[in-house]
Amino acid sequence: MAHTGRRDAPELPDFSLLKRLARDQLIYLLEQLPGKKDLFIDADLMSLLDRIANVTTLKQHEVDKLYKVELKPIVSTSDQLCFLIRPRIQTVKWIADIVNSDKASGRFRRYKIIFTPQKFYACETVLEEQGVYGDVTTDEWAFYLLPLDDDIISLELPEFFRDNFLEGDQRWVTTAGSALRLVYSLYGPFSKVYGIGRCAKMVYESWRDQVEDGEQKARQPEIGNVFLIDRDVDFVTPLCSQVVYEGLVDDIFRIKCGSVEFGPEVTSSDKSLKVMVNSQDKVFNEIRNEHFSNVFGFLSQKARNLQTAYDKRRGMDIQQMKTFVSEELKGLKQEHRLLSLHIGASECIMKKKTKQDFQELLKTEHSLLEGFEVRECISFIEEHINRQISMIDSLRLLCLLSITENGESYKTSSYGIEHLLTFANLKQIGLLVEQQPGETLTVMESKVGKLVNDKTAGKIQANLHDITEASISLTLAHTSYSPSLLETLGLVHQYLLKFFLNIILEKVLRKKPHQIHDVFFNCSHLCAVQRAKIKTDPQRIILVMFLGGCTYSEISALRFLGREKGYKFIVLTTAITNSARLLEALLDNHA
Repeated sequence: MAHTGRRDAPELPDFSLLKRLARDQLIYLLEQLPGKKDLFIDADLMSLLDRIANVTTLKQHEVDKLYKVELKPIVSTSDQLCFLIRPRIQTVKWIADIVNSDKASGRFRRYKIIFTPQKFYACETVLEEQGVYGDVTTDEWAFYLLPLDDDIISLELPEFFRDNFLEGDQRWVTTAGSALRLVYSLYGPFSKVYGIGRCAKMVYESWRDQVEDGEQKARQPEIGNVFLIDRDVDFVTPLCSQVVYEGLVDDIFRIKCGSVEFGPEVTSSDKSLKVMVNSQDKVFNEIRNEHFSNVFGFLSQKARNLQTAYDKRRGMDIQQMKTFVSEELKGLKQEHRLLSLHIGASECIMKKKTKQDFQELLKTEHSLLEGFEVRECISFIEEHINRQISMIDSLRLLCLLSITENGESYKTSSYGIEHLLTFANLKQIGLLVEQQPGETLTVMESKVGKLVNDKTAGKIQANLHDITEASISLTLAHTSYSPSLLETLGLVHQYLLKFFLNIILEKVLRKKPHQIHDVFFNCSHLCAVQRAKIKTDPQRIILVMFLGGCTYSEISALRFLGREKGYKFIVLTTAITNSARLLEALLDNHA
């Protein structure tokens, strides 16, 4: 089932260097506080740290005990306390309270705060206001990028989306620029950088300023073009249900820092099991990008093949058995364990999606995206709300309805006044759009509508190019982001997404920027190098940076495009997201 793609596809750069650099820097910072020390770690850094430096490594560098930051009085008796935290004011105030409490009791300790990925002036101001600035040493662990897989790198900053696109807080822009700067410095100069969105432009400018201020070195390029894409350019794609296996595993079990914890319902035991889900898992790698309806057939065939491999033992002589045990048995057992886990996960996904009436949800989504049976969709959404099945799912459908119908009216009464701020957030960010009185379809919108309504299979295939061309023209026609079905048509459905990216990227990469200049800003590379002969063609390796998060469905679509066209895509994202996480970030009780 796994698609190998074209044989001439280039090789991806080795991103393991990012982890080694991060680990070495962390060890250096810990050694700046010599002697035994207790380490307090932010909860959302625990999984991330586990990928970089495990407990054994920390113990080797005199970390005595590990604690999770819980914002309550501590029980540590160590004379040296080290805090590894995100730059959050609430956490810094908690540390200041610990220092002041020790002062009041006459206890002397040494304190060190390591901010990651960077420290902000506001945090230092809090230390000064609390009167502990001189008692605490501060430093930065410039850990910008975590490789989640061969082609996925993440900043692991889920707060980027809310802070930037809702709150207007641009503090993470420099962080994103620094992350891009790190890739640039390690993997050679980029040919060109293209961007779409306001945040993308700011990140580009931050990266450009950092590169111009730094030392220029002639290096062999390993990455060709770079695309920076704001999340608010396309909200529809993450609002749609994911149907590829990797996306569903993330929806149900939550993939965190490249690993997932399967509970007893999957492991068929009384224990949970944490496993890595990446290309090293041969079973997972073959089904990760597949539509879920195809997964069970593959797993069944895999089980039969595995049984056949085991059956080879029969009739073997002693020498053959010895060779089998030493060369094949271990791999077969590992494959059997992984196969069992993914069969259990698939069964669990099937049960949960059946309970949620998944088929009806998909039917409603498709109808909204295609502009058909809208009244039936509204009835389904109203019933969903009235039955209080799932607030997140109801909000997701409401947002899809509002976007695709260009501001369909919506009601908040079913959820009570306590959620008024949530709806205000959704409206502010552009997920709920109020239709203006007297709004009518433009000529271009009518043209796209006519193309969409042509449901003849042959004509749909032939018109995909025209639909996307019209979508681009619509995007150009809007001076501000005003999402509608017609603007986002090429980005919405998994398969339309492939064609949209295909057309956009083909035009840019082949230097045919017709109707593209106003959508993507583009800039020449900052320093030229002589293109020597290297083992791969960097022009066919493309970095796509999502600012505000991306879904596994989008990653799957890029992989599909790469296989079809002989490119390799690297996804660099501020975080992995999905519809639930996108909306939870906008709830009024968001911490």
